[in-house]
Amino acid sequence: MRAALDTETIMVAAEDMLRRHGPAKATVVDVARALGVSHAAVYRHFPSKAALREAVARRWLTRNLGDLADVASDPGRTPPERLRSWITLLFHRKREGAVTEPDLYATVGVLAKENSTVITEHLGTLLGQLETIIAAGIGAGDFAFPGGAPAAARTVLDATEAFHAPGSAAQWARPDRDDALAALCTLIIRGLGAAPR
Repeated sequence: MRAALDTETIMVAAEDMLRRHGPAKATVVDVARALGVSHAAVYRHFPSKAALREAVARRWLTRNLGDLADVASDPGRTPPERLRSWITLLFHRKREGAVTEPDLYATVGVLAKENSTVITEHLGTLLGQLETIIAAGIGAGDFAFPGGAPAAARTVLDATEAFHAPGSAAQWARPDRDDALAALCTLIIRGLGAAPR
């Protein structure tokens, strides 16, 4: 007797399909076939292929980037140290995902092009974490920015786009990327630095 079909089981199968076939070829029918159920059974949990793909991408992003929140709120580091560590970890996690799970990462890229709510949520999470770091830096006198932490967070996320946006992934294997990111972090931290008192 087969266990009842649930969303987790479906997402695991869909993730496997995306890994093996990529976002263009992994269909609800393929997922249903792999589970030995009808596609109607899958549609009872996910109303469309897009909804299933978004759920898998959301889960993958959360799993691969979950430790960024710990860095953003780490009381053992100064805000400038947290900012450098957070930007660097974001890049390393994205690069690792693009290399080790290219088809799943390609799914994230497809969703980014479609202006998916998953990507909107993901960017909102990243901005929130940056705001936490920068607000702590402003409070400690390490940072200053005319528009405050929200505007500074948006500026930092935009400035580092080449190191986290899916469209830039082809460049991440270049040997100069780590040094370039380190230099960019230094520039950002100096740029956010509070004026001498």
